[in-house]
Amino acid sequence: MAKTLLTMKALKAIGLMSGTSLDGVDVALIETDGKTVAAFGPGRTYPYDAADRALLARALEDARGLADRAARPGVLGQAEQRLTARHEAALAAFFQEFPEHRDVAVVGFHGQTVLHRPEERLTVQIGDGPALAQGLRTLTGPPGPTLVHDLRAADVAAGGQGAPLVPVYHQALVRGLPQAGPVLVLNLGGVANITYLDGDADPIACDTGPANALIDDFMSARTGAPIDRNGAAAAAGRVDEAAIARLMDHPFFAVPPPKSLDRNAFREWVAARAGLDGLSTEDGAATLAALTAATVAAVLPHLPRRPALAIAAGGGAHNPTLLAMLAARLGMPVYTAEEVGWSSDTLEAQAFAFLAMRALRGLPISFPTTTGVPRPLTGGVVTRPSGAQ
Repeated sequence: MAKTLLTMKALKAIGLMSGTSLDGVDVALIETDGKTVAAFGPGRTYPYDAADRALLARALEDARGLADRAARPGVLGQAEQRLTARHEAALAAFFQEFPEHRDVAVVGFHGQTVLHRPEERLTVQIGDGPALAQGLRTLTGPPGPTLVHDLRAADVAAGGQGAPLVPVYHQALVRGLPQAGPVLVLNLGGVANITYLDGDADPIACDTGPANALIDDFMSARTGAPIDRNGAAAAAGRVDEAAIARLMDHPFFAVPPPKSLDRNAFREWVAARAGLDGLSTEDGAATLAALTAATVAAVLPHLPRRPALAIAAGGGAHNPTLLAMLAARLGMPVYTAEEVGWSSDTLEAQAFAFLAMRALRGLPISFPTTTGVPRPLTGGVVTRPSGAQ
């Protein structure tokens, strides 16, 4: 197998990502053999409308009592159909703009995580893979690309955390940089996670704590706006350091990698301990941004060596207030993905294109040092347009 892989050429792969911030569908194309990235293709984000976001938010609530990952109680069934339709529409728009990429070989479909409880060996990503595979055949013409979906389930079933899965892609990207010394890659989505990379050693990774999810929910409740755009509210506020100290007392922050979180894992903890009701909108936004920075800093003592720099991607990379707080609490330069030639907005979607190619070729997508799985493990369900597995 290894000898065969060395001779395999790079193929076009598309990744689809709908993150915990519930902002839309990211579509990104790369050319890859599952080991290296030969070229970056176009990437686009297709936003959800207010009704979509409201339905997905209700699905998150209805999923809280799930014990069976195949069950779709409440609005979950409706949300799954809507989500799949929005992904197909996003692909249709992408191919209309870039018809030269209809010859894509494989598509990685993350779906929408609505529940993540690895301690119960349970993770749920809604999204109908076979239906999307059939839609792809219509969009591209037969035979259509192979679709790889449900990429977290095998890891969790084997006792892993199921997240983060992106580190092996971060490793491929960092190998293309001239930087010497360890590098920390930050993904600032609804949840924050890190990848620690030092040469050819297996990546070390974990979720660190809340990122945009709590800030977005807070801003939505206070102002009706779904985000703190450009970190403007946080920049005008003052951090309640006493609240940060109370919040950092959570036992999760003392646990070494690997570890992972559900989007809403800290909602009740923050509601009980942050005292946000007594803070202005600006001070509350500043305090929640500082909490994200503090949780990332808390992982540094658990790493083999101090990183030389950090590279930030995800929606939080557009928040200069958050980036400044991270640089101050980490005590190192923090660059955006764009500053090193990557894309903050499409990096995670690119990663699922890369993971889909690795899964298709039987390569591991998770490791003991990233998810705690007992051994390097591949994953994903391979669905062809005919429905054959």
